[in-house]
Amino acid sequence: MPDDPISVLIADDHPVFREGLAALLASVSGIEVVGTAATGLEAIDMALDAQPDVVVMDLQMPRLNGIEATRRLAAEAPSVGVVVLTMSEDDGTVFAAVRAGARGYLLKGAEQEEVVRAITTVATGGAVFGATLARRIADFFAAGPPAAEVAFPELTTREREILELVAAGRSNAQIASALFLSPKTVRNNVSNVFAKLHVADRAEAIVRARKAGLGQ
Repeated sequence: MPDDPISVLIADDHPVFREGLAALLASVSGIEVVGTAATGLEAIDMALDAQPDVVVMDLQMPRLNGIEATRRLAAEAPSVGVVVLTMSEDDGTVFAAVRAGARGYLLKGAEQEEVVRAITTVATGGAVFGATLARRIADFFAAGPPAAEVAFPELTTREREILELVAAGRSNAQIASALFLSPKTVRNNVSNVFAKLHVADRAEAIVRARKAGLGQ
């Protein structure tokens, strides 16, 4: 029926904000809050079950962050629109959310009317990102395609070179020989790579590197 209320699921790990937003939206005519979730995994499970029109999604949540939860929902429940409501406005986070499939992006300081308008717009198939964020998204695309992303940008050129050989299955001795480095230098660089990638051992580093296309 055309007069059916817009069903909304709220996902946020802060109970005061979550329940406050739920109460606020429940008081709005034409919106029905069908549930609240405290983690990313809970948000996915509840959204797949309830199939709401819109999920209002925080990004910083335990057991799966909001960007990954948005990506999963876009793949598994494409009819569910996601409006991100978060504290973060840095470009990397905004574009990561957009790439994941979010159709709305608002900051937590947004007025009630702006949140309701975003929910309504996304529920009817539109997209909304707030005036400031929309302008930055337009500037981003107007600047043309970005340079190709480099895997593991936190690594130095030397560390990336060594990780490439680690991913190819080379031992430290083989790497030292191939790059004309001392075994100690290779060991130090390998340790730095493990620390920067937050991996426990060589096997885990190889898995991470090969997923990123290294060592093929």
